[in-house]
Amino acid sequence: MTRVDHNLTENFLAFADGHKAIAATAMVVCDPSMEKAEVAISVRAEDKHKGIAWELLRHVARYAQALGVKTLESIESRENREAIELEREQGFVAVPYPDDPTLILIRKELHRLKS
Repeated sequence: MTRVDHNLTENFLAFADGHKAIAATAMVVCDPSMEKAEVAISVRAEDKHKGIAWELLRHVARYAQALGVKTLESIESRENREAIELEREQGFVAVPYPDDPTLILIRKELHRLKS
């Protein structure tokens, strides 16, 4: 997620009403086949619990779906229960992360948008 390639990577910024500072950011990175993508979202502490992460996740999922991505994933710390619950509410499924017992892999199967 450190090299920006607008064919495979996109970053979204969210601004809270009346503020010039970035309230949150979401990055989506697709694999070269465009079949799988990973999303990472970060929200400023003072802007949490305002629905920003919820809307960014919905936006990123629709964006990935429009690209033809079949599977959208996120890796979460087991301690980040709020994020895991938010993702579950949007249809993501949590499974153990195979290489690290302190992490959870969150996955959502996307369906192709009909033209």
